[in-house]
Amino acid sequence: MTTDSSGTLATDDHTNHMKAALNLAQRGLGNVWPNPAVGCVIVQNGRVVGRGWTQPSGRPHAETEALQRAGELAKGATAYVTLEPCNHQGQTPPCSEALIAAGIKKTVIAAQDPDLRVAGTGITRLKEAGIEVQLGVCRYEADQLNKGFFSRVELSRPLFTLKIATTLDGKIATHSGESQWITGNLARRAAHRQRASHDGVMIGSGTALADNPSLTCRLPGISNEQRNRIVLDGRLRLPLDSQLVQTAGEVPVTVFTLPGDAAKQERIKQLENNGVRVRIAPAEAPQLDLEWVAKKLAENGLTRVFVEGGGTLAASLLKANIIDEIAWFRAPSVIGDDGLSAIDGLKLDKLAEMPTFTRKSLTQLGEDSLEILTRKL
Repeated sequence: MTTDSSGTLATDDHTNHMKAALNLAQRGLGNVWPNPAVGCVIVQNGRVVGRGWTQPSGRPHAETEALQRAGELAKGATAYVTLEPCNHQGQTPPCSEALIAAGIKKTVIAAQDPDLRVAGTGITRLKEAGIEVQLGVCRYEADQLNKGFFSRVELSRPLFTLKIATTLDGKIATHSGESQWITGNLARRAAHRQRASHDGVMIGSGTALADNPSLTCRLPGISNEQRNRIVLDGRLRLPLDSQLVQTAGEVPVTVFTLPGDAAKQERIKQLENNGVRVRIAPAEAPQLDLEWVAKKLAENGLTRVFVEGGGTLAASLLKANIIDEIAWFRAPSVIGDDGLSAIDGLKLDKLAEMPTFTRKSLTQLGEDSLEILTRKL
């Protein structure tokens, strides 16, 4: 047994049901922004009678889905919800009112919602209606699941995950530029699963020119309609015949660039005519302000961004202290010092200036490995 954030005893049943709700919530990652990914399990006399998770585009909400499946069996039941139920009228009625109307007797909540439209009011409303509320069961896991949503709400920027696929000595290509493929098929499929759990995929113009990528998730059953493809392109070099531009009408593409002359304005019009959304920096500068980019992505509703650029972009984001997690794929091979590095020079004078991370997990993928690291605060 464990205790929740208030010190209340959390039974094994509470923990198990909440873990089931968290597993359901995970299905929404990458598909439900700007909303959080939430899971809900409804239990009547020890038996699960309803399950739900946030649906694509963010609605219906998890509680609504679970209550619909439970029907009349929700009356007198316990609802396990991974995030505090909303208590404001948006495009759908408040989930707090839906739980009350269904006759839920007790609600077990993993984490409180930091959104100022909720921020404890959902819990208060449930208590006012006579529903027993227990907060904090599996809170750490719930906080980790919605780190991106919390980042958008509290820091006005998405969570950024840097994806790197290298040899043991940190190289992403030979000196001639050959890079396909350093890692094997299992690792590449895992990379697509990582991509699928993010709202957007970001690269720099160098990667766009060198690889002409599509940046879609190519796994069975995965939709790309919600996934933004983002290019940082200060000089606006993205070709009109690139895969990204040619498919912008089917899967969103956003290009961030610097102000320019009349020729650049004409280029912007051509991209926009092909369905590309162009965001122009507010002032001339040698390069794009990454904090401004992050803020604009958050304003657009994105909560999780997967970075797949080259060494220049990786170094720039690390220097800006924007990378929150690293998904590091490693192959058991060596290229040598003349190969292309995953991360360009950071020009550090002291070891104390190094960006540091903590290992979150390590997974073997055939001969390759995937290490997930999270930034030390």
